[in-house]
Amino acid sequence: MAEEGFKRKLTAILSADVVGYSRLMGEDEEATVRTLTAHRQMMSKIIQQHRGRVVDSPGDNLLAEFASVVDAVQCAVEIQQVLKVKNADIPEERRMEFRIGINLGDVIEEGDRIYGDGVNIAARVEGLAEAGGICISGTVYEHIKDKLALWEDFLGEHTVKNIKNPVRVYRIGLERKEERDEKTGKQAKPRPLKWAMLGGIALLILVVGAAAVWKFYPRPAQLPPKEAAVDQPQALKLPDKPSIAVLPFANVTGDPEQEYFSDGITEEIITSLSKIPKLLVIARNSTFTYKGKPVMVQQVGKELGVHYVLEGSVRKAGNKVRISAQLIDSQTGHHLWAERYDRELKDIFSLQDDITLKILTSLQVNLTQGEQARALGKGTDKIEAYLRLIKAREHLIRLNKEDNLEARRILEEVISLDPDYASAYSFLGTTHFLDVALGETASPKQSMVNAMKLAQKAIAIDDSLADAHRLMGLIYTMTKQYEKGIAASERAVTLGPNDEGAHRTLGMALRYACRWEESIPEYEKAIRLNPFPTSRTFCGLGMAYIFCGRHEEAVSACKKAVLRQPNDIFSHIALTFAYCESGQEEDARATAAQVLRINPKFSVDRFAKKTLTYKNPADTERFVAALRNAGLK
Repeated sequence: MAEEGFKRKLTAILSADVVGYSRLMGEDEEATVRTLTAHRQMMSKIIQQHRGRVVDSPGDNLLAEFASVVDAVQCAVEIQQVLKVKNADIPEERRMEFRIGINLGDVIEEGDRIYGDGVNIAARVEGLAEAGGICISGTVYEHIKDKLALWEDFLGEHTVKNIKNPVRVYRIGLERKEERDEKTGKQAKPRPLKWAMLGGIALLILVVGAAAVWKFYPRPAQLPPKEAAVDQPQALKLPDKPSIAVLPFANVTGDPEQEYFSDGITEEIITSLSKIPKLLVIARNSTFTYKGKPVMVQQVGKELGVHYVLEGSVRKAGNKVRISAQLIDSQTGHHLWAERYDRELKDIFSLQDDITLKILTSLQVNLTQGEQARALGKGTDKIEAYLRLIKAREHLIRLNKEDNLEARRILEEVISLDPDYASAYSFLGTTHFLDVALGETASPKQSMVNAMKLAQKAIAIDDSLADAHRLMGLIYTMTKQYEKGIAASERAVTLGPNDEGAHRTLGMALRYACRWEESIPEYEKAIRLNPFPTSRTFCGLGMAYIFCGRHEEAVSACKKAVLRQPNDIFSHIALTFAYCESGQEEDARATAAQVLRINPKFSVDRFAKKTLTYKNPADTERFVAALRNAGLK
């Protein structure tokens, strides 16, 4: 039974992503954005013509809902046909193609939002579609197999992440079965094309993402799940100290429910290494974009700018754990070492330490006694508390109301199991901070008080916990206690020199204190540690560039923010400001129009009061004046 305020419904879903999108962006950002925007507008129009409703369009994706499975499939076919015609007029190396996957299944509806297994399966089905093609799940096929004459190929059953049972997948074509049979020389019994409305409450959701494909980078026959798609920047320069990326350890148990455990092992190793100033360690946010995707270690090394890559697998069965790990030189592809560990589950903490020390020995990194104590400290000796904490962390990083509440519930259980587990208090405090950030609290002030008390409790137990100091830095900054925010964030950076979030938080604290020049290196360091950052990271860097008079760099950073998340209103606001400051008035007005597209009721005064809490009122006034000059009210 759905929770109060939620309801379940049977819904069909389509999902897609962009292949090589950032490479196109690197060649010509503005042309790529124009093409994607035009394609998205065209798709929205076709969806409306087929009685569909666009639910969301984050990044390069589009989510739509239909009252009929047949309408949805017919809409998908028309979209691909129109795109095929449009691409004929575009040079091959600049073509942007879409792949579409459709599923019919249960989703949870809350207001205008939808989520659940129905959406997740669609994303996996989309991963099997070719550029310019359409794949459907078995549930969709059963509903339309007698209602259309398009050809289809059965691609078999596929086991997909976080879905218990295998999913049947079919590929469908853009031409009628008779036309295909005629081309291939097959004899087929003519069958009339029929499009019929399905009754009942069945709905279809289409999520469409662009797949840019060109002759030099052919798309493989089968792509990994959507969330494993990797933004591909230019090769990064290697640092002057040992550098490493820890790829997500593969869950080889065959049980999707154990995914949190293999992810937890990976994160614990990253966290341990991140405490060591003699290393450069890539953040989880970037390495996990490779999750579930077959990759070449040399390519990972180039994209993330690291000399070494750690990869491995985890098998957990009852109270037994087997972990295989290998450290690879990304420059040569040679293995520095490979080990297989068979241990009892209760020995997981010492096993993680063994792997960390093995890495450090291989990289010839010598630690002081204090550095080793910080790197190897785990915070609890109770295995059940640890297992629940890493499960809570999986919910926490999803950044939505439901998962945040579930993380809080689990963390409260963790504290009952081990009242001295500092990380549990820090993560629990983060759930209260997220209540404010997500707009899910009736009393933001009280939520901030709760978050602060829990962060302080974590620090009282373990003052070396970078996460807790980072949380305090966020709270102080957002409550206009600027100097305290900077001090807490600096402490977090000291304790976690490779913690991307700590550097980003320090950059934000310095920015709100109007210490713009000092904030830039912190944002740049955060992006080096996390080469695939969020749009807000680029926004923060862009804002700092603006106030330092580095207009060209400001526009570039804000453009990257918009490209990361085209429907993030703050990214468009920042870009509007950047254009104004650089004297590009026409571009500023065009970008301001995008602000109003996202929120027609946007108010400069409300935005300034809520967001522009800068220490120096003159900086706020400068920002406000620029937005008004661009036509915003």
